Amino acid sequence: MRSLTWRITGLMFLSILLTVLLLVYLAEYQMMVHFTNYVAGQQTEGQSSEHMMKAMGGGQAMAAMMGLPEQVFLESIHRSLYWVGGALLLAGLLASYLFAQTITVRLRQLNTAVDAIGSGTYGQQILVESEDEVGRLAKAFNRMSRSLEENIQLRKRLLADIAHDLRTPLAIIQGNLEGMIDGVVEKNNDQLRSLHEETVYLNRLIKDLRDLSLAEAGQLILEKTSTDISAVIARAIQLLKPLADEKGIHLVMNLKPVPLLFVDASRINQVLNNLLVNALRYTASTGTITVTCNVVDRKNQSWVELTVADTGIGICEADLPYIFEHFYRSDKSRDKKSGGSGIGLAIVKQLIETHGGMVEAVSCPGEGTIFRLFLPLNNN
Repeated sequence: MRSLTWRITGLMFLSILLTVLLLVYLAEYQMMVHFTNYVAGQQTEGQSSEHMMKAMGGGQAMAAMMGLPEQVFLESIHRSLYWVGGALLLAGLLASYLFAQTITVRLRQLNTAVDAIGSGTYGQQILVESEDEVGRLAKAFNRMSRSLEENIQLRKRLLADIAHDLRTPLAIIQGNLEGMIDGVVEKNNDQLRSLHEETVYLNRLIKDLRDLSLAEAGQLILEKTSTDISAVIARAIQLLKPLADEKGIHLVMNLKPVPLLFVDASRINQVLNNLLVNALRYTASTGTITVTCNVVDRKNQSWVELTVADTGIGICEADLPYIFEHFYRSDKSRDKKSGGSGIGLAIVKQLIETHGGMVEAVSCPGEGTIFRLFLPLNNN
């Protein structure tokens, strides 16, 4: 009996069988006792039925007290009890099978969906018809199936985006070098500078991809030291101030005293650099970028909150849930003039989470974007 249907049916039928047998036995026993008492009372004219039973023995006393009508009556009652018991057993068997079917049919559907996913057909969904354990199992499977399909699609898009972002600079470098070899492109400092910029971009992209993959795999090694986070913020802003001055953007710091944090200062600087470069890219002239730092309590824990707020173009509501995904950019053309490689925010999220922190983003189109980073105080 390897089938779950027959196992459930057998267990239920066994319980029904025992119940019916017990009921039939008790009904017969009670009927015999009361009917015997009644017949004995009628035939002995006042003598105790118990005295007669003791004097003559059980079987002889019963036969002596009952006439043919009484025996026919008892036999008909016995047959009725047997027929009723048999009918109850058949009904119980049918009910047990139907009940088992209601459970195992959904399990078979689940098994079919799992087999389909195993063969490469993702996104399978099961109809949820109840809120019991099987229904909750179906809901959990549906969530897993949707998540798996989304991850597969993200992986395909990730591979396509990596190929696109690697192919473009390589094609530029190859084309220029072939032109120089053939004498079509002049060998001058401007051309060499352009090729150097493409190789720098390519090298940075490969380095970012490596860091991102290591962080996601939990294998990124952090060189943590006791760090004054305010000093890290001030240094990051100082390095980008010339670029902000060139665009006419105001960089503002609002740093409150916070305890030393046990973090990797270079990785936190990388996070701040990514956020500030993004803010500078999408903030117009005369705009403002404000960096704040303070201690907050959240989720029954103390955190150091770093905030990078700009007055730029903002992020539309449809794009906001996906900005921390690999290679996601609202500009689908992936023009480098309108944005970076699309993995800067993914690196921000992974590096902060590797430090045990959290990252959030709030934005309103036309009004700017706020990124909040939370680093735990008790991360020693």
